[in-house]
Amino acid sequence: MTLRGFEGFPGESRVWIFGADRGLESGEAEELLGAVDGFLASWKAHGVPLRASRAWRYGRFLIVCADTGTALPSGCSIDALTHVLQEMEVRLGVRFLGNEAVWYRDPEGRIRRATRPEFRSLARTGEVTPESEVFDNSVTSLAQLRAGRWEGPAAERWHAVFFRHVASDAAG
Repeated sequence: MTLRGFEGFPGESRVWIFGADRGLESGEAEELLGAVDGFLASWKAHGVPLRASRAWRYGRFLIVCADTGTALPSGCSIDALTHVLQEMEVRLGVRFLGNEAVWYRDPEGRIRRATRPEFRSLARTGEVTPESEVFDNSVTSLAQLRAGRWEGPAAERWHAVFFRHVASDAAG
């Protein structure tokens, strides 16, 4: 996967993927990206500048990348990034933080968000299948992102667990 803005970053660079719980209007996206760009321009870990960039995908996902070969992001520096996103959540009335969401494409290709119990229910009813395209926001390295580990069939991601339960429910 080619990600504009991440050219020249090594594969071991750390990534964080945040999904907006709703699509953003262009003005909202510009406000979000302006705030993130401003933050990344001065992002530091223990006083050492971090080489970082971001990408915006599908009007829904913010991907932040930090070159760990330059400096390692610290807990405090990651907290500072989280604080920027918390501020944007309030300003835009949208949620970015939290890891309980499951992201997938519906049969019409629209990006959807579900809780894990909701996704399990969708798997049981056949509304999502092992072939459904999902997004794995737990990807942590640029190499994984470039290798296509972020989006793909549910059967090839951690989401496969939902379909094992469906199979055992049918057998039992």
